[in-house]
Amino acid sequence: MKEFSRYRRKLISSFTALFFVPLCVEAQTQSAEKIKILVVGDSLSAEYGLKRNSGWVKLLEQKIAEQNIAVTIVNASISGDTTSGGASRFPTLMSREKPDLVIIELGANDALRGLSLQASQGNLEKMVNLSKDSGAQVLLIGMQIPPNYGKQYTEAFEKMFSAVSVKFKTGLVPFLFEGFAADRSMFQSDGIHPNEAAQPIMMETVLSALRPMLLKAWPRPARP
Repeated sequence: MKEFSRYRRKLISSFTALFFVPLCVEAQTQSAEKIKILVVGDSLSAEYGLKRNSGWVKLLEQKIAEQNIAVTIVNASISGDTTSGGASRFPTLMSREKPDLVIIELGANDALRGLSLQASQGNLEKMVNLSKDSGAQVLLIGMQIPPNYGKQYTEAFEKMFSAVSVKFKTGLVPFLFEGFAADRSMFQSDGIHPNEAAQPIMMETVLSALRPMLLKAWPRPARP
């Protein structure tokens, strides 16, 4: 009889444990908050010339959500913006949004205008440094420019992104147009801005660099 009573107590304990474990897992999932990603970019991220919600930023948000990671992406990109413009509004954006991850896609307009790359790099470093100080992870997106800007300027521009990334230990997409830059059918009539067909390629390029950062950030504990 004593053996039976002991067995019954063990059985009840086992069922109790099985009953409460799923509840604990569910409670933990419900208590986790969405990861917030802030994108600060130019026309390449602002859906210039595209139908609304067809750009790579929106596609990225949808793709991440499909992988059962709760995410909100705030797209603060402005067509024509430079690193100087981004840096000037960056403190306000960080204070207001308090992101977990920051994606910086700026610099192309600096180069197209022939601006000082030393100043451009300084602006990128300001944004990255402020992001790091706030505890946010950073993904820097690089670009390339036509060779008619001169070999020295062109090479210095491309190296600028990797230099900032190495200095601050950020994630890096070396070239946003990777995989389609030479395909003119992937660009709008201006020959500069990618069209709708190119957006999924850009999204996958960014996601491949962003994925390890997402895994590090998720699940996000609930804010106190």
